[in-house]
Order: sequence, then structure tokens, then C-alpha cells
Amino acid sequence: MNGISAPTPVRTLRRYLLGWTLGVLGVVWVALIAFTWPTVYREARQFSDGQMTAVAKLWLTAAPYHVGPPSTADAPDLRHEFLQDVAVMAWDDGRLVADTHDMARGLDPAAVPLQGFSTATVKAAGLVPQWRTYSAQITQDGHVRRVIVFMDLQQRYGLSKDIAAHVALPALLVLPLVALLLWWAVRRGLRPLDALSREVAALDGFAGQRLDTQHRHREFASTVAAINGLVDTLQTRAQREREFASDVAHELRTPLAALALQASAAQHDPSRERLAQLEQESLRAGRILNQLLELARANRSAVSGEGALVQGRVALGELAARLVAAHAPAAYDSGHELALQQPDGEPVLVRGQPMLVELALRNLIENALRHTPGGTQVEVAVWRTPQAHGVSVSDDGQRAHAASPAAEHGGLGLGLRLVERIAEQVGAQLVRDRGEAPMTTRFTLRWPTAADA
Repeated sequence: MNGISAPTPVRTLRRYLLGWTLGVLGVVWVALIAFTWPTVYREARQFSDGQMTAVAKLWLTAAPYHVGPPSTADAPDLRHEFLQDVAVMAWDDGRLVADTHDMARGLDPAAVPLQGFSTATVKAAGLVPQWRTYSAQITQDGHVRRVIVFMDLQQRYGLSKDIAAHVALPALLVLPLVALLLWWAVRRGLRPLDALSREVAALDGFAGQRLDTQHRHREFASTVAAINGLVDTLQTRAQREREFASDVAHELRTPLAALALQASAAQHDPSRERLAQLEQESLRAGRILNQLLELARANRSAVSGEGALVQGRVALGELAARLVAAHAPAAYDSGHELALQQPDGEPVLVRGQPMLVELALRNLIENALRHTPGGTQVEVAVWRTPQAHGVSVSDDGQRAHAASPAAEHGGLGLGLRLVERIAEQVGAQLVRDRGEAPMTTRFTLRWPTAADA
């Protein structure tokens, strides 16, 4: 196998909604038939029983004596699709006076109850064996009259099935029409969504365009607001990227221009001072390029998800102690006093990518050492409060700002930009203030306590 997975089929919202709608319609239709079918059977049986009762009442009240088997050969109008073949046996004072279907030859009248419904078996050639019976007996003027009405059970069940089919068939025939109407309704109903999709596709978020919030459908309000919020975020990030690119250009222009001047001067006067100045400007340009590479690596790890693979808890105290020890020789050479403070007891832990947290704190320490004069006290403090915890880098010196637009607003060039980017990725906030006396400048990486719970 080549390791290439098959592409996932794209599902359309129209087909998704139509499938669910038709599925629900099918369930409702099946439930309707499941409820209607036995109901129709029960009503058909009750109808048949009512017909038998009516026939019995008619015979008891109006049947003449000595009625022989009827013949319908000369009466075609009596035929009907719902006609139930009914047989009648009648007695008057115990004497059989009517037997329409010659039932007496296969039936014992004593086996049929005097009153009510029952099922009787007729054992006679030419007659069906199973019959639904209704028996009634009355006494009037000293005469006892009894009637038994018979109905073929097969015809009875056939009538019920026929009526149930007549009820279910229209629903089955209407189902495709309803499905077609539902397809049309779903397609028609999704037109506003299609129009919104076209507006989003034509939207140029980096040009400041936003979606119109005056839509006809109230349900689109949250979606439009979310899209406009995303557009605003993209515009903000694009503006920050443009500002960052401008800062990079200014940061690089100064050392590169100085390198060109120092190199030109060194050609005419290759003195030790000229070469030292050329080395200093080269190192400055190298630091800027190194910060750019670190920032690109941090952004790449955040975009590709590499940082998420090594997320963990970082002990700020251990990290600060290691970085202070690593920068102690440079601080001694430059005449700075570098100190560390951290709380007693349990270590202060934050959640984040260890490499990024270390990179941010290292840049804050290097900025303090690089942009303050000798004799300045630089203090790295790890702290914890009920609301938040973090690490701060403070100094009591006058900072020498770089010649860049960021410096005009109190920034420190690419190093501070790098720390801001990292703080966003590790869930922290970069805060600048004057600190506590005698400190004059403090940069703090602050993690809310709830974020690390």
C-alpha cells in the first residue's frame, strides 16, 4: 500500500436535510400504517357484528313464517364489493321456520349460545366450516322466537383486509409526492444560506470588508456576527503583521547601514577601533536575525501543531534559576547586578511548551541586560497570587530604546515582539509597568490561575 488514504466524500447540507426529513417522514408513515391497520381491522369486525345484529333484529321483529332459501339470480343490483354473505336460521316455539343456507344439516343448534356472539363449525358439504354467529331469543305473547345469524369468517377477514388496504394505499401513493414537495421545500429554504455562502466567498477580509448584518432571517444573525468577528480578527492580525514587517525593516536597516559605513571606513582606516565597531554592528545584525529565526520557529510550531505535542507543566522557578545562572557571566562583564526571587513552598507551575516559555523569559532577561547601562540592578521574580501566577523581569536603570517605531511607543524591537507572540501561544499575557520601587521598568508574563487548574 502506498499509504495514501482515499478522500473523504463531501456531504451536502441539502442532501443531509433531505435525508433526515425523508427518514422522519418514513417513520411517521410506518407508524401511521401500524396504527391504522389494526384499527381498520377492528372497525371492520365491529361493522360486521353490527350488520349481523341488525339482521337478527329484523328477523325477530319482521320475519314471516315458512321462509325458504332466497335466490338473488334475478336481482343483480344486490351485489356489492362489500356484500357479506349472511345466513339465517329462525325458530318459532322450537320449530325451525327458516334456514336460508341449509345450515341445519351440518349444525347442532344446541352448540350455539342462546345470546351473543360466538364461532361455530358447520360440517356439511358445500359449506365453509368456520362461521361467525350471533344468536338472539325473545319471548312475546307466549311465543318464543330464536334467530341465529351466520357470517363467513373468511369473507369477514377479507373485508377487513380490503378496507385496510383502501386506507393505506392512498398514503403510500401520496408518499412520493410529499417527498418531492419536501425536496423542493428544502432546496427553496436553503437559498438564503447559498446566498450567504456566496457573500462570504466574495468577501475580502484583508480589505476591510464585512458582511451586512441586515439579513431577512434572524437565524443568520449569530453566523454573520461570528464571520464578522473572524474578519476583524484577521484584519487585526494582518495589521500586526504589517507593523511587525515595518519594525523588522527598521531594525535591520540600522545595523546594515552601520555595517556598510564601518566596512567602508575600515577599508581606508583598518584600525582596531574600526574593526571593533564593525564586529559590534555584525553581532547586532546577527542577534536580530537570530530573533527572527526564533520567531519563525515559534510560529511554525504553533501552526503545524508541533507545540501541542510537547505541552506540559513548566516549573518557573527552575527555569528562572537556570537562565539567571546562564546569564550571570554576561551580567558580570557588563556591570549589571542580576538577582532571582521566588516563593517558598510548592513550585510555581504553568502549562505551556517548555521551549517557548524558556525563549520568552530568556529574551526578557537579555533585553534588560542589553538596553540598560552598567550598574543597573536586574531582578527576575517568580510569584504567585490567588488570581494569577507568573514571572517578572524588573530593572532600575534607564533603558536605551532602539531607533524604531516600536521604540517610540516604549517597545524593545524584535525581542519584545517575539515575547508577545510566545505569550499568546502559551496562554499568558505580557504586561509592562513601572514595577515596585526602586525598579523603574518591569515586564511580566502572567498566567491566570483558572487557566492552569
